[in-house]
Amino acid sequence: MSLLPKNKVNELIDKNIHLKEYLDKIKQKYGIPEFYESLPNELKNEKYINIIYPTKEFLFTHLFRIQDMDQYEYYPIEPKLNEYQNKIKKEVLIEILKKIPEKEKIFSDIELKKSLKELCNEIITIDENKKTIEKPKKKDKKNKIIFLNEKKRSIRLNSIEKKIIEYYIVKDLVGGGEIECLMQDPNIEDIHLITGENVHIIHKLSGMTKTNIKIKNEDAKEFVKILSDKMGNPVGEGRPIVDGVLPDGSRGNIIYSSAISIKGPSMTIRRFSETPISITQLVKWKTLSSGICAYLWICLQYGRSFFLCGGTACGKTTTMNAIVPFIPPEKKIFTAESTPELQVPHDVWQRLLTKTTGPKEGRIDLFDLLKAALRSRPDFIIPGEVRGAEGNIVFQAMQTGHPCMTTFHAGNVTKVIQRFTGDPINVPKTFMDNLDFVLIQLALERDGKLLRRCVSIDEIEGYNREVDGIMSRKAFEWKPETDEVSFKAYNNSYILEQKIAKNAGYLDTSEIYVEYDLRKKIIERMVEEKIFDYYDVIKCIWGFYREGEKGLPFNI
Repeated sequence: MSLLPKNKVNELIDKNIHLKEYLDKIKQKYGIPEFYESLPNELKNEKYINIIYPTKEFLFTHLFRIQDMDQYEYYPIEPKLNEYQNKIKKEVLIEILKKIPEKEKIFSDIELKKSLKELCNEIITIDENKKTIEKPKKKDKKNKIIFLNEKKRSIRLNSIEKKIIEYYIVKDLVGGGEIECLMQDPNIEDIHLITGENVHIIHKLSGMTKTNIKIKNEDAKEFVKILSDKMGNPVGEGRPIVDGVLPDGSRGNIIYSSAISIKGPSMTIRRFSETPISITQLVKWKTLSSGICAYLWICLQYGRSFFLCGGTACGKTTTMNAIVPFIPPEKKIFTAESTPELQVPHDVWQRLLTKTTGPKEGRIDLFDLLKAALRSRPDFIIPGEVRGAEGNIVFQAMQTGHPCMTTFHAGNVTKVIQRFTGDPINVPKTFMDNLDFVLIQLALERDGKLLRRCVSIDEIEGYNREVDGIMSRKAFEWKPETDEVSFKAYNNSYILEQKIAKNAGYLDTSEIYVEYDLRKKIIERMVEEKIFDYYDVIKCIWGFYREGEKGLPFNI
């Protein structure tokens, strides 16, 4: 449990004046919230919560739903600049504009952010004896700030004041403006902006949640234009719908024209964690079972191909990132994506992105990247998501012996087969046996809570001429009444026995289940030992690859 002790809470309040002011303002209406250092998953089971947690540095979040409230609400807590602080910010900006031409050429928002922080360090002098921002002792006739050192043009601030001024400069020039405080919270999965309405978010604990942020009607067009510029894909009446990637890696979709979006511009931002969620965390959340993880581990070790399918926002990419470490560490990985969502820990990772802007002859789509993959001799090809004709190339890659794993929108194995063998992909039915299995993951609602579950794994046996269809068998199946997963193909798995055990030289193919049971036990022991950090999990998996059970930090 990460509930902060009272002395730590008092320290935070003493250090952050804006936090104290916020608490004084809301305590009568909402009561005193509980303070958490990080958010335990157990809070998902609570119908009513009233909590505050830190996001980054001096930014905090108040997430609450109290008695008589129909939904959760989310209030970011950030310091507000007073009139004099705004004046300081403007003066720092003036100095930045003077000095920034002296910097090396800047080609990205990340480089600009770095340069802005460096310039703030040059312009602002730290003085820890200075407790609060005071008015300057000297003023000119226009009441402008007089710099402490006219030669160096430096301003004296304490370290907290400096961070606040720097935060607002970066927020306005590089960050998300009014929604920057949301962009700083790793617990937010999606941000939904509709002109004139409160911004809503998808929060890991509370699901769809209302914020107290609202973009005014008169500001909305300019706001989304600025964000589209940051994505490198400017929006306008001539291009009313655009997709792109923000500097922090989040994926944005903007609908600009009021002729299409009746209320005015709207925007959806899909956020991604800096560190992927681990496979053991997914087991703890019951998204996957330890048995499914053991099955995937063996399949990826021996280079089998599969599709991870489901609907929108069911966690396909999160699961894909979590299982990539099952691929042996010495393998070469080739990823091809339209937006950078996949994260691969392997040393030899060839990461390529599509290019949809600029001259037509210079554009590169997923189809082009997958053709290039066949020439680069990878051990695994991972397209970010297959949507159309590029699916044909994925099957050609599997046909030539390249294991592939990708995500795809479909709700069951039958729909996967129908979509791949029909227009516009048109994979011949006889090619379908190159695909080893299909994992279906869905987002389900139970007792008002959103659950993500792997509901089935179906093994593909191949094409049957007599019925002109694809034969498959159910390997794993989720039982909704118990929220448990059964391994229906235990001692009868076509993939484990016929495609892995035989090729691996097992004299008795049933011995593959001894290996399955061992991997399952390792996963369960990691969960018992609370090994949930993504990179700690990788150490365990790769340690096992290198030294067997001796490479594990615990006994089996």
